[in-house]
Amino acid sequence: MSLEEQKEVAINRYVDLMRIKAHETGENKELDYQIKVAKVKLSSFGIDYSELDL
Repeated sequence: MSLEEQKEVAINRYVDLMRIKAHETGENKELDYQIKVAKVKLSSFGIDYSELDL
């Protein structure tokens, strides 16, 4: 998998997690943790995810 493909996968994963978070009605520690991990991955690729936040 190329670097560009890895970046695209990371972005799509983050967006999917944020969609779930938007519809979550209660506290979900696992979801929050997965979002943190996704942010770290995006940052490691030099991707600014701030505009993807809800």
